[in-house]
Amino acid sequence: MKIDIITLFPDMFKGPFDMSMIWKAQDRGLASINIIDLREYGQGVRHTVDDTPYGGGDGMVLKPEPMVAAIEEARVGNPGAPVIAMTPGGRLFKQALAVEYAQQPGLILVAGHYEGFDERILDYVDDRLSIGDYVLTGGELPAMVIADAVIRLIPGVLGGDASAADESFSDPNLIEYPHYTRPEEFRGHKVPDVLLSGHHAEISKWRAHQAAENTRKYRPDLLS
Repeated sequence: MKIDIITLFPDMFKGPFDMSMIWKAQDRGLASINIIDLREYGQGVRHTVDDTPYGGGDGMVLKPEPMVAAIEEARVGNPGAPVIAMTPGGRLFKQALAVEYAQQPGLILVAGHYEGFDERILDYVDDRLSIGDYVLTGGELPAMVIADAVIRLIPGVLGGDASAADESFSDPNLIEYPHYTRPEEFRGHKVPDVLLSGHHAEISKWRAHQAAENTRKYRPDLLS
């Protein structure tokens, strides 16, 4: 899978994609990440990419000409890839959508900044996504989050075939059950006996119950 990310701040991506599973996915040839500097498509001597908003107001708005040029060139090099704009007004990104996008040949993620996009830019995207009901300085962090969530679902990226299938939000109405490892006792807290029993049916039953309990305690909104 090829993931293009269009951004005004390419240096923000130097660390997160150079380690852990995302680095391994690239090293194994399972994913490639291409950072596109929007400034290279800017207009005039100063490579201008933004301007003041019509109608007044604070901040600057990203101009359509540079962004659309970057999107169109990315489409040529990443055919069939959906173009996704990072914006607080987009639909909420969830695990089911990560699974859907992991089946795509590629993705083109568009990171907004300042006061956001000229509305006409959004005529050239296929989807608008938000990672939560809050506003960030720009779309770079959401682009990192979405790229991470999608890449880890590509077959061969995680250590075991069941790793991605058996975790929080695999069932959209449940979060994951608790995990334990050695030692069996830590400061008076013991690993539940059922996990030491070797009885797989009972372990599965315990995990299902604990997932439901965790969801009721920490994410009751999912049960509603």
